[in-house]
Amino acid sequence: MTVKRLGKGLNAIIPEFPEGVEQVFQIAEIDVAKVSFNPHQPRKEFSPEAMHELIMSIREKGIIQPITVRQTENGFELIAGERRLRACQQLGLATIPAYIFPVKSEAEMLELALIENLQRENLNPVDEAQAYQILANTFDLSHEEIAQRVGKDRSTITNSLRLLNLPEPILKDLRSGLLSAGHARPILALNNPKQQINLWQRIKRDGLSVRAVEKLVRHALDGAQPAAPQKAPVPSLTIKNATEKLMHLLGTKVKIKGNEDKGIIEIEFYSRDDLARLMEIFDSIKD
Repeated sequence: MTVKRLGKGLNAIIPEFPEGVEQVFQIAEIDVAKVSFNPHQPRKEFSPEAMHELIMSIREKGIIQPITVRQTENGFELIAGERRLRACQQLGLATIPAYIFPVKSEAEMLELALIENLQRENLNPVDEAQAYQILANTFDLSHEEIAQRVGKDRSTITNSLRLLNLPEPILKDLRSGLLSAGHARPILALNNPKQQINLWQRIKRDGLSVRAVEKLVRHALDGAQPAAPQKAPVPSLTIKNATEKLMHLLGTKVKIKGNEDKGIIEIEFYSRDDLARLMEIFDSIKD
């Protein structure tokens, strides 16, 4: 089946094409064994827990979102959807639904793979920054042009790329999720790599919050030595259980600050669609 680019609904799941790529694709069930992996895959880390959850979901409900491929002489080459393809391989499935794009060159393949993954996948901060770096260096795109193609603010692109200036041990923790981008960005204000490493080690040792890290950096830049920040109190078993139940119910990260008598509940969302999903959950509880 051949499908032309249609309206906003289709555009929500199919990313903008690189200039020059024909805006026509096919949807088909293709042989899993004939799909080769994408050498330009931006994602370098695959969480075993997330893979297990995906395998269980596919086993129960099947593939809801097709992978994206281009046709080659010997079969197909993956553009995006490596986790879904690996899950199908582990489940021993013979076929997988796929969007088939007529990508004609390696340059177009690389650009489309990067943009597709940046728009669709939850990349870790380092993989995301390296993908932007390839778009900037290989395709000579400005930060503004990259922002337009992936649907983000220019400042987001610039701040992401700055993370690549951090020492490799810090980047390793960013890749694995042991350090958040919020913790890493203040470290960039310290120009001395030794200072950056020392602060990173202190963050890990003392469990510092982002605000505490920012305060330490401000004092370091002012030449002052602040008192050591207080560690966050260890939550009680009741608070831990309540947090886990809310995270399971809402399907997102939840924080409870305070105790059993008084506190604040923080619920995270990551897009307008995610907020709408949460509001639907709240409405169903209210009804």
